[in-house]
Amino acid sequence: MPEDEIEKLYYSIGEVSDLVDQEPHVLRYWEEEFDVLSPRKNRAGRRVYTDEDIETVERIRRLLKEEKYTIDGARQAIQRDGARDEIAEDLRALRSFLIKLRDQLE
Repeated sequence: MPEDEIEKLYYSIGEVSDLVDQEPHVLRYWEEEFDVLSPRKNRAGRRVYTDEDIETVERIRRLLKEEKYTIDGARQAIQRDGARDEIAEDLRALRSFLIKLRDQLE
C-alpha cells in the first residue's frame, strides 16, 4: 500500500522533533511552559502527538524562533488567539440560532 494513502494518527516525539526541527528536550520543555501543549501518553508511557499537537508545536516554534517572542509573550499570544477562537465559535452558534429562529417565524 503506498505511503501517501496511510495517514498516521499519532507521532512519536522523535518524529515531531524531526518535523519541526527542534530537539526532543525542547519539546518536553515547551510542554511544561504551554498548557495548550499536552500530548497524550501511550500504554508504555511514551508521548504520542496528534496532528493538532504538531500544529501547536509549529505555532510555538514560529512565535519563539521566527517572531522572537519570549516564553511569556508567546503564552499570551496563544491565550489571546484562543479567546478569539472561542468568541468566533460563539458567534457562529448565535448566527445559526438566529437563522433557525427567523425561519420558524416566517
